[in-house]
Amino acid sequence: MTEAIHLEDLTPGRRFAAGPVTITEAEIIDFATRYDPQPFHTDPGAAAAHPLFKGLAASGWHTAAISMPLVVQALGGLAGGIIGGGGELLWPRPVRPGDTLSVEVEVLEATPSRSRPDRGAAVLRIRTLNQHGEEVQVFSPRIVVPRRPGG
Repeated sequence: MTEAIHLEDLTPGRRFAAGPVTITEAEIIDFATRYDPQPFHTDPGAAAAHPLFKGLAASGWHTAAISMPLVVQALGGLAGGIIGGGGELLWPRPVRPGDTLSVEVEVLEATPSRSRPDRGAAVLRIRTLNQHGEEVQVFSPRIVVPRRPGG
């Protein structure tokens, strides 16, 4: 069993990775039908005619939902789990049927709390990439991370 990752282990520049996972047209349509019912996510014909997308595109929320289990896989040993405190979320290009996604996580900063000695905060850059290495999502969250007991 691997030892849990604590704040002290999250040095700036440290990287984690996970994936890949391939997304299908049916998954895109099923997710969007339930959570983001817009024609460019649910109707291949309407999506092809859309001036921006020019084809079926996964909802950004679907991309986020696909990315999360990959982040958990990459940071799965994080003590206390992955607890977010907000951040910036970008979707620079659409996810298409057949795209294969992976995540790369980079620690940008890790700071002990001044008021809560048992924890701190880390800022991450989580890049979701397609099979061409192109960013389809970039998330920069601040997360709460326990410090090592007795450390």
